[in-house]
Amino acid sequence: MISSATKRSLLRWIHLIVSIPILGYIYSPPAEAQQYAFATRFVFVPIIILAGFWMYAGLLFAILGVAVWLGAYYLSGAGAAILSLVGLFIARKIWLVIRARRSKSSA
Repeated sequence: MISSATKRSLLRWIHLIVSIPILGYIYSPPAEAQQYAFATRFVFVPIIILAGFWMYAGLLFAILGVAVWLGAYYLSGAGAAILSLVGLFIARKIWLVIRARRSKSSA
């Protein structure tokens, strides 16, 4: 198997390299940016979310984060997608606190 240090390093590099096209999308003239919009929204951002969340909280949370992003963006746009990720982080924090309290009370 792959060591956790190698996995983190690989995920970091994926996270950084895939963010380069997004910088091009942001800083390109608006007329040129339209041709990159679909790839940025539905390919590069989900890959960045997947790699970042995987490093932060694990594969399951990463897959859930990408699914939430794609669903919310497709249905309601970027604002709703960002807010849904914030809600996902809040739900994760609540779950971790409840889990910690339960393990503390049962010990």
